[in-house]
Formats: sequence, C-alpha cells, structure tokens
Amino acid sequence: MQSKNFERVYKMSFAGVYPHYIEKAEKKGRTKEEVHEIIFWLTGYNEKSFQKILENKTSFKDFFEQAPKINPNVSLIKGVICGYRVEEIEDELMRNIRYLDKLIDELAKGKPMEKILRK
Repeated sequence: MQSKNFERVYKMSFAGVYPHYIEKAEKKGRTKEEVHEIIFWLTGYNEKSFQKILENKTSFKDFFEQAPKINPNVSLIKGVICGYRVEEIEDELMRNIRYLDKLIDELAKGKPMEKILRK
C-alpha cells in the first residue's frame, strides 16, 4: 500500500466522509442507525461523543487515535477493500480506516448486522 497517500487520508475530516457512508448504506436500503451501530462497535464511541467528532471536523487520524476502544474482534474482519486485503495492511491507522470501509461495504451488500459485527 502506498504510504505517501496515507497522510492525505489521515488529515481528511471524518465529518467530510461520513455522509458518504450514510449515502452508500441508504442507497441499498440500510439505515443511518446501522451505520452508527457499526461505527460505535468498531470504535467505542457513543452518540454524544460521536456528535462531537462530527462538530469538530475531527481528522481520521484523531478519530481513531481518540477512539474510546477499538473493538477486540477487529482481527475477525477479513477480505479485500480498495484492492488490498484488510488483514494484511501493516499500518494500524490505515488498517482501522479500511476496517470501517469494509464494514460499511458489507452493510451496503446486505449482510446481516450480527455477521458484520462479528458476533
């Protein structure tokens, strides 16, 4: 994976990308609430702390670095996103970003929530 592009992604505002997650899910008949459930499962944020992230236009880097608790089951997330196997991405921050992308993809593809959340 090209590390020169990582910094650009890390500096992006989470609030700038977030509407695209919602749009992707809703186009496929899923809900904003399901997107929130995924984000909260992955990061440990709750509705209140997440709203602050959006209001402050927090970067992806800070979004994940300030996350209350990355879910211990993230290692169960496997597969390809953006041409890369998520489990093989060495950079932890980029891997976490791609985990989120992968989970949103699974939601949009109609996977049941209990499978997305690795329950």
